[in-house]
Amino acid sequence: MTEPNATEHLQTNNKLFGLDHLRSLAIILVFMYHFGRMFPHPEWTNTISEFGWTGVDLFFVLSGYLIASQLFANIGKGKKIVLKEFFIKRFFRIIPAYLVVVALYFFFQSIHEREALAPLWKYLTFTQNLGLDSHTQGTFSHAWSLCVEEQFYLMLPLTLVVLVYFNAIKRGFVILISLFVVGFLLKLYLWYSMVLPFADQPGSGANWFKWIYYPTYCRLDGLLVGISIAAIFQFKSTARERIQQYGNHFILLSLFVLTGAYFLSINMGSFNTTVYGFPMVAIGYGLMVVGAVSPTSFLYKFDSKITAKIAVLSYGIYLIHKFVIHLTQEQFSKMNIDSDSNLMFLICILTTVLAAILLNRIIERPFLTLRDKVLIKRISKTQNEDS
Repeated sequence: MTEPNATEHLQTNNKLFGLDHLRSLAIILVFMYHFGRMFPHPEWTNTISEFGWTGVDLFFVLSGYLIASQLFANIGKGKKIVLKEFFIKRFFRIIPAYLVVVALYFFFQSIHEREALAPLWKYLTFTQNLGLDSHTQGTFSHAWSLCVEEQFYLMLPLTLVVLVYFNAIKRGFVILISLFVVGFLLKLYLWYSMVLPFADQPGSGANWFKWIYYPTYCRLDGLLVGISIAAIFQFKSTARERIQQYGNHFILLSLFVLTGAYFLSINMGSFNTTVYGFPMVAIGYGLMVVGAVSPTSFLYKFDSKITAKIAVLSYGIYLIHKFVIHLTQEQFSKMNIDSDSNLMFLICILTTVLAAILLNRIIERPFLTLRDKVLIKRISKTQNEDS
């Protein structure tokens, strides 16, 4: 959702078109998942929406790769990680639009797509994903993934600063592997201790989401895969050159892995999804990212204005799509348009995109411009002090 745009991540002078394609794919999957899970919809969309929940995992892989690439690039050049600059970039990219949407949800109850919100302090501290009960706090519940990413944005640079300080950056690979193993074991433990014993009770589905799907410590797979790709590409140049010779092969392999993950995770709240599905999905999308950033792949070479625009709007779409769909169906159903019709589906897409464009132009763009001014002023001040 909030990873840097491909336009912010340059490889020599070439924009990474492949990352725009993947960001577009991710937001489409998320949109389809929530549309099919929460709202009346055309029956033909069910096949897509069933696996749409993995769109957020693709966002996690992209975030892990892009953020880690930026930080590793500084380390590779022997530069310090400037935490203040990093957090300024993330603040202006994420917080303004997010706070606007939070305010809309708390001031206008009519836009609520479900029963109730979590407490305000959880949204403001990005801890809403911990202990989240989707049955009682289902409104704006999708902010859980922003919580995961914000916690990631806090912990990764701080961890790298510590590793660099102690000259232990090479041990980062051990940490990554350890976190993979710990995550696997933790999901296994939570399944048997917090989910399976209550499987026959009412609301057991929400229980699975509360203990397995939402918490950060269970959803690190995608971020770790993205970080691993960035680490290999930055610190293992020979391996990177060999890997990038087979861009299309990696994309085909990713489709094979994701197809397996689809059938493995057909029952979303199952043991297979919990223990094997999450890492398999993360690896599948990781392979796709590898292909997308390889100059030999068709995704890397293909320039599409449509996917570039969707990529730019993806954060806004993610923030507002639920309440826009809710309001759209509520209003247009009064015009005798069936809520589960193809026409209503198309109207919901159009209203969501238009609302995202509005959010982008009124909030996102001005604050990104302000961010650039703040960074330029900071750089100039630093240069003057050094001179």
